[in-house]
Amino acid sequence: MIAYCQVSAFTETPGHGNQAGVVVSAQHLSDIEMQGFAARLGVPETVFITDRAPGTVRVRYFTPTQEIEFCGHATVALGLVLVSQGLWQGEDLQVNTLIGQIPLSLEAERGVPKRIWMQQRQLEVRPVPRELRKRIAGALGIDERLLHRGLPLSSASTGLWTTFVPVVDSFVVDALDPDMHEITALSRELGVTGLHPYAPVKPDTFYTRDFSPLVGIPEDPVTGSSSGALIALLTAAGTLPRRGNTTHGYCLQGHAMGSPGEVIVEVRLDREQISCIRVGGCAVLEHEGRL
Repeated sequence: MIAYCQVSAFTETPGHGNQAGVVVSAQHLSDIEMQGFAARLGVPETVFITDRAPGTVRVRYFTPTQEIEFCGHATVALGLVLVSQGLWQGEDLQVNTLIGQIPLSLEAERGVPKRIWMQQRQLEVRPVPRELRKRIAGALGIDERLLHRGLPLSSASTGLWTTFVPVVDSFVVDALDPDMHEITALSRELGVTGLHPYAPVKPDTFYTRDFSPLVGIPEDPVTGSSSGALIALLTAAGTLPRRGNTTHGYCLQGHAMGSPGEVIVEVRLDREQISCIRVGGCAVLEHEGRL
């Protein structure tokens, strides 16, 4: 039997946000055992701590069908579990993943843990061929004319590659009718995990969904890694309001699945170049168990 915690990330409301499993003591589990456990638990991602020392943890992430290099919401869930079990008091923590080290920090409010912040990798961007625009729109079940012309349609990564698809408003995002077979095919062609449609709500707020059937997640409720890449992409494009050398963005996701959550992203610039991307979110422990 394997002890685990199940956490809702990017929300303070149980049952909302995105579910993640956290296994604190996985140092003796094999790859097959971790994959089998993730499949049995059945949440979008499960994070396994395979080694722990002062100031650092080594982790691996599994969806129900395969291992992935990184997962934002599971990292936020990991931070909450470490705090709740007294294994982390909020000092700087390095999370060693397959994409490298992810620094974690804790925000407290009146002495009570409030939000987990993770620093993502530097933004990378790849253009999407214009001839694929119509096909991408069709894969989402909409006409190409409903794509937003003033926002970037690009593939980007701060850890995991995703193709970001701007649409005209949140009502269109809610009404999407995705073709999972076509999204899988496009994801392979573009070298990404999936498609991430988004629409502006306010100058700094975006309504999003995430379709990643290629990695075993038809729709992800709230996606931290993609939210960080999206706000960084929009910062690089000059579309977000700035305060000095910092932009802040908010991503609202999960509403279409009845599991709403919010991701906060802070992007810092140095001489007009992005120097730091931080993704923050709350989390709530759903239950603990053995499986």
